[in-house]
Amino acid sequence: MNNRLAMVLSVVFHPLLLPSYLFALILYFLPAEAVTLPMPARRLVLLLVFITTFLLPSFGTFLLQKAGVVTTFTLDARVDRRWPLLMAAICFTMTSAVFYRQPYFDRIFFLVMGVITATVYATLVINQFWKISAHSIGLGGSLGILLLLHSWLPEPILVFPIVAFIVISGAVMTARLSLGAHSTKQIYVGFALGLLVGISLWGLPF
Repeated sequence: MNNRLAMVLSVVFHPLLLPSYLFALILYFLPAEAVTLPMPARRLVLLLVFITTFLLPSFGTFLLQKAGVVTTFTLDARVDRRWPLLMAAICFTMTSAVFYRQPYFDRIFFLVMGVITATVYATLVINQFWKISAHSIGLGGSLGILLLLHSWLPEPILVFPIVAFIVISGAVMTARLSLGAHSTKQIYVGFALGLLVGISLWGLPF
């Protein structure tokens, strides 16, 4: 794969952006019976997710780089990912807590955000001894969440997004291999782990 295309795919489908994509799908694609939140309030939810799961962790990583705690903003070295991952885990946990504590949010928000947060903690723990692919865990987890949502909904409206995401996952994982960011094993294990976490709530009544 061309390195420029591989880099574009890696950035567009960065793990920190995946929660925003998932919530955009939940808020604007799922049927009305799945999400009861009024339409004007949905923009605020999406903004909350974008700020807490992308902007804050990204800005924190930028500050860590400026302080010399991490060597590169792209976190190429395994040791560089420890503090940014911890920061992301804290931000994701806070977002999950907000969705859990506020009764006017749909239950699906907390369940999905909770699963996403679990993938971040899995990455954080494994990264202490092995550079597992965060992209792959995020992609696998996102696909698992889509399959989970598909099982909860009465109509098969998520078939196209699921197929599209399978194709996207293959392209992004190929991109990561092309860039030499991870080994094949780190890519495949990450995707499998993310998928397992993503479907971990299978059978739970929605």
